[in-house]
Amino acid sequence: MKGYKQLKDLRGKVVVITGASSGLGEKIAYNAASRGAIVVGCARNFTKLEKVMRTCEELSGQPAHIYTLDVSQPNQIDRVVAKIETEVGPIAVLVNSAGFGLMEEALKIERPVTEDMFRVNVLGLIYMTQNVALHMAERRCGAIINIASMAGKISTPKSSVYSATKAAVLGYSNSLRLELKPLGISVLTVNPGPIATNFFNIADKSGKYLDSLGNVVLDPVVVADKIMRTIGTNKREVNVPYIMELGHHVYQMFPHFGDFLTNGIFNKK
Repeated sequence: MKGYKQLKDLRGKVVVITGASSGLGEKIAYNAASRGAIVVGCARNFTKLEKVMRTCEELSGQPAHIYTLDVSQPNQIDRVVAKIETEVGPIAVLVNSAGFGLMEEALKIERPVTEDMFRVNVLGLIYMTQNVALHMAERRCGAIINIASMAGKISTPKSSVYSATKAAVLGYSNSLRLELKPLGISVLTVNPGPIATNFFNIADKSGKYLDSLGNVVLDPVVVADKIMRTIGTNKREVNVPYIMELGHHVYQMFPHFGDFLTNGIFNKK
């Protein structure tokens, strides 16, 4: 086997996850550990990250590694990636899960929030990916997983900036996939709908958004498993739940009807 196909078995492989201290990133870390991977968690909150990595060690029976990282700071990315490659080993899988959102009207969102969202969700992901992919390209093997969002495909009111960042991730990933495939590196984009995580502790000021969605809300453990099962394959995207993926196709074919739906019955913010 060559390239990313070698990664079907993750035992002993180094899996780096940004935003690993909570939310979907945390569940991906546990899933990777249960598959025998050497998990490297990157996040700003050392205390939370330490607890997650301790659980990873119990699941994998191998050391898990902690690196404090703010992906909005390019110099930190350069330093941390270099240290991981030297201190832990060659990075086989990169999961870009760090990110945040805020439900706010386009005319009211403050400029610092907009800038921070792009630095974390877009620029941080791009710089982390480029840095790690350079090492993967030398080995002609690797898998990159970028956590985007259904918000990048279907925009709704009060998500203008967040949707813009995720649309940027989609565009970047689609081009990157074409460039890296000949180098033995796969690129997967994950587009989930709302997930029952602490993401909405920041994004939703009202605290009622998830409750209003009912069965559409996703289980992060299930989503993490769907993501990790794609490693070692050439799958392009994971889109969940199916009803939102179907909605995206309807939106593309009938955009005016899509606007009506997203501004009406699908608008729960």
